[in-house]
Amino acid sequence: MMKGSAEIVSIETLSKGKRKVCLSNGADFVLYAKEVARYALAQGDVLSEAQYQAILTETLLPRARKRALYLLEKTDRSEKQLRQKLQESGYPPEAVEDALSYVRSYHYLDDERLARSYIRFHQESRSRLRICRDLLAKGISKDLIDRCMEEEYEASEMELILALLKKKNYDPASAGREEKAKMYRFLAQRGFQTADIGRALHLDNF
Repeated sequence: MMKGSAEIVSIETLSKGKRKVCLSNGADFVLYAKEVARYALAQGDVLSEAQYQAILTETLLPRARKRALYLLEKTDRSEKQLRQKLQESGYPPEAVEDALSYVRSYHYLDDERLARSYIRFHQESRSRLRICRDLLAKGISKDLIDRCMEEEYEASEMELILALLKKKNYDPASAGREEKAKMYRFLAQRGFQTADIGRALHLDNF
């Protein structure tokens, strides 16, 4: 939260209608050009804390909430992903945290629900390791992933490997060295264990 006043260091043009208001204390924010005019903001002016709070309450908080809802309507996101998207859109920390609290209160933002849904949807095509990596990349905590995996992941990885090989028309009896190497890379990239891959491809030394 901004404390005290701050100088408007610059007002940058982001696009035809958008402007980034840069403050001396780093509490930058983005407005439309007509809003910059309505609030009478100009480079070199001093923005008081009261003026900043008015802009925040009247414009930035409601807009950040709408943006968060829009982003979640398009696709499920973790809290980390949604925070990054809002920050990239130029919302100040207060607006970002308010928007996260807002969507969280309606259960639109729920890392556990996202993790469980992702596991159920992808367990017939991806290994446990690959799904864990995917969820970690989305910003889901490892403890939560481990718990959800224990309760949701039911696929047999060997059966999954064999199903993927069948789709690829792989025949271990006739496959040559190059084809085996290609299928090994294909399965390894999906996070399957080396021993399981070796048994499924009928490779030696596994």
